[in-house]
Amino acid sequence: MGDCIFCRIVQQELPAAVVYEDGEMLCFKDINPSAPVHLLLIPKTHFDSLAHAQAQHGALLGRMMLKVPQIARENGLAAGFKTLINTGKGGGQEVFHLHIHILGTPA
Repeated sequence: MGDCIFCRIVQQELPAAVVYEDGEMLCFKDINPSAPVHLLLIPKTHFDSLAHAQAQHGALLGRMMLKVPQIARENGLAAGFKTLINTGKGGGQEVFHLHIHILGTPA
């Protein structure tokens, strides 16, 4: 997906303030934060949105959701955080590569 900004970040063609990375996912600071801590967790595999997830993405999505609390804690959100997945244009999605917003204010 050469025109996908998040794929370009995964390929290191565009810079990002990365806070976590492994072989399957990447987490970086949102460039337009709506909270003191605003991170985006993305799969390295491109699919447009949660509505486009297939059965083969199930295990990856589970691992991503289990990684969210760890990433939140490591970024000062031990007291709590909010997650958000915008899905589709009608759901407010602006970048069409699945991403999980991790938002909060450090305690």
